[in-house]
Amino acid sequence: MRAVVLTVDQRSSRTGADLVPGALDRLAETAALPFERTAGDEIQGLFTEPGGVVTAVATLLRTGEWTIGVGIGVVEEPLPDHARAGRGSAYVHARKAVNRARQAPQHVAVVGTPDYRAEQVEAVLWLWAGVLSRRTERGWEVADLVATGLSHREVGERLGISQSAVSQRARVAGLVEARRAEQLVAQLVGEALRPRT
Repeated sequence: MRAVVLTVDQRSSRTGADLVPGALDRLAETAALPFERTAGDEIQGLFTEPGGVVTAVATLLRTGEWTIGVGIGVVEEPLPDHARAGRGSAYVHARKAVNRARQAPQHVAVVGTPDYRAEQVEAVLWLWAGVLSRRTERGWEVADLVATGLSHREVGERLGISQSAVSQRARVAGLVEARRAEQLVAQLVGEALRPRT
């Protein structure tokens, strides 16, 4: 079957705290085979649906603390009980991707088959990560509230600011651009997961 494997390594792990336990908690419900620590400060999860990939990548991009390798390909069936026990080209691609991501824009790389689809996913991830990396705490505050379904007016009431101030924060935070990028990543990953004929 076709799948996406994320191999993710903590950046600057030798000089900082171990962020893996917190990441595992935040990512617990995203993957078909949940994330687990593979070695050192590296974690890995397996996905069979694009929505989980998008949620996991968004969670990891938010902190800017991770090197993210995305592998798209085949995994052997039946799936094992643990992500790290899987085999197949998706795992090989994820390993290549995380190694390449150390020097890649936004510390994200995608390797997979077909190559052109992996390149498309990677390009959109770079753009999406660029938008998120510039988002301030105030921008995240608005983004998080809008994500719960609140209108700009309701967000303004919650934060004690005007609706126009909310709209301005949303523009600066790139809410529209990030949402479009997220949708495009989901679409492209969905296409990459379809069985190849």
